[in-house]
Amino acid sequence: MNTEFQQESMKTRRINRAVAISAELFLKHGIDSIKMTDIADESGVGVATLYRYFSTKTGIAIAAMTHLWNELNNMFAGVFESKVFLAQSGLKQLSDMMRMYIVLYDAHKDFMKLLGEFDLLMIKEKVPKSKLQEYDQSIINFYRVYDGAVQRGIADGSLREDVDYRLLYLTYCHAMMELTKKFLRGEILPSDSFSEASKELGMFVDIAVEYVRKR
Repeated sequence: MNTEFQQESMKTRRINRAVAISAELFLKHGIDSIKMTDIADESGVGVATLYRYFSTKTGIAIAAMTHLWNELNNMFAGVFESKVFLAQSGLKQLSDMMRMYIVLYDAHKDFMKLLGEFDLLMIKEKVPKSKLQEYDQSIINFYRVYDGAVQRGIADGSLREDVDYRLLYLTYCHAMMELTKKFLRGEILPSDSFSEASKELGMFVDIAVEYVRKR
């Protein structure tokens, strides 16, 4: 019985390593250019095992993106759970949390660019929502921080009470995500100029913060 448990544990570690390795490869080279054999070679997990466990490259791409989001969740958790952050007003907490996207854009451009490619892959492959539940949950985890800031802000009087904060969260996240993707795709039109992309993102945060500030 113990031997079976050890074997299963070893298998889980090997699969987790394959997911982590695939995430690194996708970040460096994009999803489209990486083959399952590349992942197998780098991770030491056989191609047959990868196909048996994930079925397709799309399957391991979903696992890899979930892994990357969880890594980011862990990275930001230390900030959002710190005494310094929690001691701030709800408005300031909300502002700091919203600026997370600027941090992602400035420091993790490879990840933000990969998100755009991943979205297109999901559309192209017509992946059902049921296959993306774990991935979706890894993103939604940020809502806990946001909701905590909102509740504090309403209690301390720094935030308006008459705002649909759930709708604001969805609107803000969708808009910021698409803005960062547009900047990372690069300039297309003669009138395009993304040299101050971070400042544009910062202005959008300021607009959102002023909208919810209680006068």
